[in-house]
Amino acid sequence: MSRTLTPVGRRRALQGGAASLVVLGLLMWWLRPWAEEPPSGTITFSTGTRAGVYHEYGRLLSGEIDKDMPDLKVRLQPSAGSQENVSDVATGDADFAIAAADAVATYARGNGEGADRLRGVARLYDDYVQLVVPPDSDIRSVADLRGKRVAIGLPDSGVRLIANRVLRAAGIDPEKDIQPSSDGINTGPKRLGHGLDAFFWSGGLPTDGLSEPAKKSASAFRFVPIDATLVAKLHDQGGATRFYRATQMPESAYPTIQRGKAVPTLAVSNLLITRSDMDPRLTEWMTRTVLDSRDLIGATVHSAQLVDVRTAIYTDPLKLHVGAQRYYQSVKP
Repeated sequence: MSRTLTPVGRRRALQGGAASLVVLGLLMWWLRPWAEEPPSGTITFSTGTRAGVYHEYGRLLSGEIDKDMPDLKVRLQPSAGSQENVSDVATGDADFAIAAADAVATYARGNGEGADRLRGVARLYDDYVQLVVPPDSDIRSVADLRGKRVAIGLPDSGVRLIANRVLRAAGIDPEKDIQPSSDGINTGPKRLGHGLDAFFWSGGLPTDGLSEPAKKSASAFRFVPIDATLVAKLHDQGGATRFYRATQMPESAYPTIQRGKAVPTLAVSNLLITRSDMDPRLTEWMTRTVLDSRDLIGATVHSAQLVDVRTAIYTDPLKLHVGAQRYYQSVKP
């Protein structure tokens, strides 16, 4: 004997069926793809100098990758910084790396080997340009660097790329108008006032190479402002300089040095990059780990607290890797 549902009964049945579909959909979303066997193998991750934020971020991320993908071996590869990292990934010497957007754009505009294979995984956090001098220095602006002994970063570093551009924006030829040196964050702080009048650094806030001496002495060094007018002149150079933006280094970055005062400067975003031929499934897992590990890594590398799924997808000038696209689509609200 068949039963005929009343209108109320039919409505409840439909609602129950819809609810079941929602639950099933959520269950399938939750299981995909993380219920699959995690990727395995070996990857090379190019970072930066050991005293910089890139290397510390890579070291902490490697630990989180080990938790999510225990059969994936991560080989951390220290480097001079962004320019070397971009080249290493493009040519196959590294599989993943962190690099500043201006360095990526410069490599692409120069038609570097394998530039067309570069892909973005996530926008991470911003680098801030930090021009550092002794506390009693007479250097008050970038223009005052003329004739001085200035560290412009390691060859093939993002620091050198930015430092040379900033100097030219101030009307200074980095090859003729200063005495340049190749000190990076590893050696620059120690040589400041002992062979160096100033040094450039570009990195996340704070950087251990600066925060450690700042904790020991409130007069360890001083920051020279880079004002918005100079950033505007920097933009006049065209090309990759569009990735620089005028900002202020917050007073909380190095509180003992800044003493409650923000410092005018410029910033550029950092990207996690890979190649188009990287396994999509591995890249999808990697993207998930990067976003899920934000708070844990951010407890040590404070700039990593800014990693966010809503901004991570903006990897200009690079297209997103297909694996990263899959992850962002799976968590799209």
